[in-house]
Amino acid sequence: MTTVDLHNHFFPERWPDWDAKFGGEPWPSIRHDGGGKATIMLGEREFRRIDERCWNVARRIEDLDRDGIDLQVISATPVLFAYGRPPAQALEVAKFYNDAALEMCAKSGGRLAALCQVPLQDPDRACKELTRCMRAGHRGVQIGNHVGPKDLDDEGLVAFLQHCAAEGASVLVHPWDMLGGERTKRFMMAWTVSMPAETQLSLVAMILGGAFDRLPRSLKLCFAHGGGSFAFLLGRLENAWHHHPAVKGVSQHPPSHYCDRFYLDTAVFSADSLALLVKTVGEDRVVLGSDYPFPLGEQQVGRLVRESAFLTEAQRRKLLGENALDFLGLAAANAGAAAKAAE
Repeated sequence: MTTVDLHNHFFPERWPDWDAKFGGEPWPSIRHDGGGKATIMLGEREFRRIDERCWNVARRIEDLDRDGIDLQVISATPVLFAYGRPPAQALEVAKFYNDAALEMCAKSGGRLAALCQVPLQDPDRACKELTRCMRAGHRGVQIGNHVGPKDLDDEGLVAFLQHCAAEGASVLVHPWDMLGGERTKRFMMAWTVSMPAETQLSLVAMILGGAFDRLPRSLKLCFAHGGGSFAFLLGRLENAWHHHPAVKGVSQHPPSHYCDRFYLDTAVFSADSLALLVKTVGEDRVVLGSDYPFPLGEQQVGRLVRESAFLTEAQRRKLLGENALDFLGLAAANAGAAAKAAE
């Protein structure tokens, strides 16, 4: 059984002083605090405390071995996206982090693969960087769930997703820039409430905005955090679609029709929630995702899938790795290698 963690994050150990280079609103920087600890800073403000698992490949592999993970597909943390910056600056930043990700992969002995980031506010530049990264060895791209007021049904963003399909690039959609304002600053509710809401919002916008009707079925698209609250509230959305014209948007079919067009990850932390995901999108559309190495991620990666009694062994194999290999376009490659070895 091959086990693949599709949703986790990295930070390089060091990166350029973007504040000095570009100016403007504070850019992310890293302050090393000693003992393998560091803090991501936004100007003088502490944004997030991290540790060496974000950049130390040997330390990551120790955890992969501990948790029985064969392949970890790393992606940047959304604070690095730079979607609100001038496109040329965002492109330069993306290139740095994309190359840094491949440097980590090169040190991993095949245990790490990478998803790139792109300056999504400029679809033309985003397409060019995606193509460069796919040629360089990335398996796909991680994107935010929106760019300012533009959701993923925006014409330019759909054009980028069409390019992803043409390049064979898998797409992980990750929430960022969470809604809610002051009311969600208490108790980390931006992460526990707003983040799932952001994911559902972008998925519903794609459906009702007709994005899936314009995109080829070959596009491999996965929504992080189990799609947020989408599965639980699908019935409400479906009912509204059938009974209020405004809800239909420009979608050609009711929302449930599109549940075979995307994957959801397992970062839901509850067997009941996981069962709902499998029932909603099917056993072939759920992939292992941990949000490693952050405190709100799964602390023993894969434990939820391994210990969920409702899953059959065949389903467990799919969720732990087979579905992710299909998502990444690696299933056929693995089968071909196995067949060649058998000869």
